[in-house]
Amino acid sequence: MKSTGLIVNTCWVISDGRAGILNQCLGLAEAVGLPIEMKTVHPRWPWTWLPLTMWPKPFSSLGGDGPRFAPPWPRLTIGCGWRSIPFALEIKRLSEGRTFTVQLQDPRIATTHFDLVVPPEHDQLAGANVITTLGSPNGISRQKLDDAATQWRSRFDALPAPRIGVLIGGKSKAHRFDEADAVQLAAQLKALTKDASLIVTPSRRTGEAQTKILSQALAGERAYVWDGAGDNPYFAILALCDAFLVTSDSTNLLTEAATTGKPVHIVDIPGGNAKFKRLYESLIKRGIARRFDGRIESWRYTPLRETEAVATEIRRRLNLS
Repeated sequence: MKSTGLIVNTCWVISDGRAGILNQCLGLAEAVGLPIEMKTVHPRWPWTWLPLTMWPKPFSSLGGDGPRFAPPWPRLTIGCGWRSIPFALEIKRLSEGRTFTVQLQDPRIATTHFDLVVPPEHDQLAGANVITTLGSPNGISRQKLDDAATQWRSRFDALPAPRIGVLIGGKSKAHRFDEADAVQLAAQLKALTKDASLIVTPSRRTGEAQTKILSQALAGERAYVWDGAGDNPYFAILALCDAFLVTSDSTNLLTEAATTGKPVHIVDIPGGNAKFKRLYESLIKRGIARRFDGRIESWRYTPLRETEAVATEIRRRLNLS
């Protein structure tokens, strides 16, 4: 495919569609402000066996049902996850370098392949074109929080203050969250309902059995547990709660809670690694988070605004007003 040389003021978000990855890309793209087009990629064998910088005709790896990659090329691409990389590199090549390529997280190839790389601090990646963030980019905005608060306020008014938002991740490569772990967390949460109301949102990784354990333990208490049906109250929890409990497995949940300026209590679940330890240390050092010891504490800090800072730098480099 030959380049037409034509570039339009759009942003292509490239990912494999997993929520944790996609939300980072979309959050940053929304903050930049260009019209967004999402490209969800699921490349096939034998391409996936090849080094990321050596895929012949990457667009052909998607088959006939994949997204369309064709000129005019976008002014900006934002990608995350290894599957996005060959497509971002091919777009940059075909646009003759005129598309500005941004890659989130550590790409695990030379950062010089991209115009900008945005990893979390705890990845300990450095380079001339690297901007690090505390945690992950996200799509939290004042408007989204205000809209969610309006939608959910009447439902949560029945829960007496203080209201504690409980943001639960679950099993991952680095963490365990089995049924016994859910029982232990449920007991900790139930003890809090003596003095506070809880608004609990599980995630896709929490597990059906684990969510059921939590729901049953909090039934009849001053608590609301989202059952996964209908709209997720997540943004409303961030807007309306006075403090948060966040399980230790999720960089995204910890970072998003930190955008509120409200207390973030880290609830340990089994597992972890050196990267997570560095993340917790950074959050604690900056006065954002504290380890949960069974008590809910009150403090304030400057809300985390990493996404806006990176978006501002991208707009500067693209000469966007």
